[in-house]
Amino acid sequence: MTPVRPRRADATDAQVETVGVTPAPVSRADGPSALPDPGSAPLYAALDLGTNSCRMLIAQPMGSQFSIVDSFSKTVQLGVGLEATGRLSRPSMGRTIQALRICEKKLIKNGVGRMRLVATEACRRARNARDFIRQVRRETGLALEIITPEEEARLAVISCAPLVSPSTEQLLVVDIGGGSTELVWIDLSAVLAADRAKAIMRLHMGFDAQGDGPAARVVDWISVPLGVATLKDQFIDVDDDAARFALMSWFFEENLASFSPYNSDNPREGFQIIGTSGTVTTVAASFLNLKRYDRTKVDGLQMTSDQIDLVIREYLALGPEGRLSDPRIGRDRHALIMSGAAILQALMRIWPTDRLSVADRGLREGLLYAQMSADGVLADGPYR
Repeated sequence: MTPVRPRRADATDAQVETVGVTPAPVSRADGPSALPDPGSAPLYAALDLGTNSCRMLIAQPMGSQFSIVDSFSKTVQLGVGLEATGRLSRPSMGRTIQALRICEKKLIKNGVGRMRLVATEACRRARNARDFIRQVRRETGLALEIITPEEEARLAVISCAPLVSPSTEQLLVVDIGGGSTELVWIDLSAVLAADRAKAIMRLHMGFDAQGDGPAARVVDWISVPLGVATLKDQFIDVDDDAARFALMSWFFEENLASFSPYNSDNPREGFQIIGTSGTVTTVAASFLNLKRYDRTKVDGLQMTSDQIDLVIREYLALGPEGRLSDPRIGRDRHALIMSGAAILQALMRIWPTDRLSVADRGLREGLLYAQMSADGVLADGPYR
């Protein structure tokens, strides 16, 4: 497989200017009393249809952040069989359309006025993706758009802006998806600490965006067509659990060789990795021994490479059956956690830091920030 190299954004890419908008942590309603007043601001939706999951958030702007009003997440395995056939299968499309029907009902029930519904790697690669998009429109009324790897990476980056440390000068954001993994290396050394979140948000305009205000320089970015599902499929014929894990980790690292900061000799001080994905949050939840997932404990957690390795060794010791029954992993994640852990281990082996910042946020949050910023409904608040 050949990694997708960076390219200039063209006129078909959705680009939203966010100059002057400061992101803040996402607020999630915990009950009826926490819900925002439905008449006070419009509702926005963001749907992310990936290789493995269909996920949606419905939110309302509140000051410089937003509050989640409703959400949906379902494992649909859209990319099952794609590696072998190059096409989306009928069963996987059927499962996905069932999930999208639920999303449609939630959008109607909540009276959502603005939405962006996107598909990523599986639909980028499948020969019958356009037919599938048309089928979704006929059967659900939802208009999906297939976004480029660059836009996917940009949206993941800006969603993580609130987690960037004021002392960070070199930032690596990693988004481990079902069908691909995006890495973006950003140089913040020329940006004042107080302006770094704003500088990252400006990347909505493109990775080579220029203009007034603080500039976050994208050193390089890459979209590797290996995610938790596609990497697992590459080594499905390897029977030994530990051997399969080791092969997956080294194979993923080989696919990073063309990424210019690969094995770069950078000092550990001032360098930060932020990881956003179900893999990263599952490893964090396992480390915290959470039998019931708690976003407030996971989002923003910092883990050392030794702590990550300890969790991965526990996963290997459990074996496939043990991972299936481990409540910290969950039945939707158990089959893919080792391929995700192989990617995570490779990244921690390469880069000049022994800490990872965990982000329970990503493409959907980025889509929400982009829409709200474009409409001017987010207040310009302080960096947090």
